[in-house]
Amino acid sequence: MRPRRSEPAPADPSAPVSIAQDPPGSLVGYVRGAFLALLAYYTFRLLSHPIASNYLGESFLHLVILPFHEAGHVLFSPFGRFLQVAGGTLMQLVVPAAVAVSFLRRRDPFAAAIGLWWFGESLADVAPYVDDARAGQLMLLGGVTGSEVEDYHDWEVMLGRLGMLSWDHTLGRICFVAGGLAMVAALCVAAATVWRTARKG
Repeated sequence: MRPRRSEPAPADPSAPVSIAQDPPGSLVGYVRGAFLALLAYYTFRLLSHPIASNYLGESFLHLVILPFHEAGHVLFSPFGRFLQVAGGTLMQLVVPAAVAVSFLRRRDPFAAAIGLWWFGESLADVAPYVDDARAGQLMLLGGVTGSEVEDYHDWEVMLGRLGMLSWDHTLGRICFVAGGLAMVAALCVAAATVWRTARKG
């Protein structure tokens, strides 16, 4: 008589789900390393230019952020003029933060670190706009500057209503430095994740 094949024990639904790690020397590991190297170079390029140059605002990623920024104005419009104006900046920060948290909850530290990098880049992207609040020289969506159209420059409106218009350069530097620190921290976390994965394999 043929022996009966034993059935595998059912999986415990309460057991934590583990994320499969990439084997050492895998293609994924090399691709991640190369991606981080490019991201580190891009980070250096973004942060090595002064805020007033608006290098961040003219970068490729600014075009990625812009739809979220403009959507924020629409989404926050029912909550009054101030939040409608602030909604642009809020949305461009909330989206990458949500991406980072989502991947963190899914126990993917590498992807979460990339989300954190995007959040830092988006925060640094705000810096030239804040810095320009009084001068109003940046070209805005619609082909005009803040000095040409009244009540059009987001940060002139917000800081003006808060009585903090003279803080534009200081707040711009804070956004730039904080965003840069988040980008560098994210790169370190992502690199450490790749290194740990390779060593475990």
